[in-house]
Amino acid sequence: MTNLPEIAQVVRLPDGTYAYTDQLPTGYQQPAVPQVVHQHIHQAPPDRTVQRLALGSGVGAGAVAAGVYFGPLLVGVLTAIAANLAILAFLAVGLAWGVVQVVRAVGGTDGKNAAKNMARARKRRR
Repeated sequence: MTNLPEIAQVVRLPDGTYAYTDQLPTGYQQPAVPQVVHQHIHQAPPDRTVQRLALGSGVGAGAVAAGVYFGPLLVGVLTAIAANLAILAFLAVGLAWGVVQVVRAVGGTDGKNAAKNMARARKRRR
């Protein structure tokens, strides 16, 4: 493992710029102990493009703030409504299937004859 290159460190030059120790400018006198720079990476700020466009078009800051607040709230409410409607539709399908099964089980020859007549009428229309 002695044939691996040495890892370069970041140092601050006297002019305030940063450079790697293996790419120092010519004539630079490196101190005995290089100063290690710890870089902190932060989360990017939220994208405010929509707010800037709205403010630039003459909409007031209150309207922009309301849009920022109520926009995600509206999406959440619409999602909840859609989920409720989906559950109700599933429930209606299940109940209709149950009613059909009960009618088939209880129905006599009259129901079977009516079903046959309906099937024949559908075939004739085609």
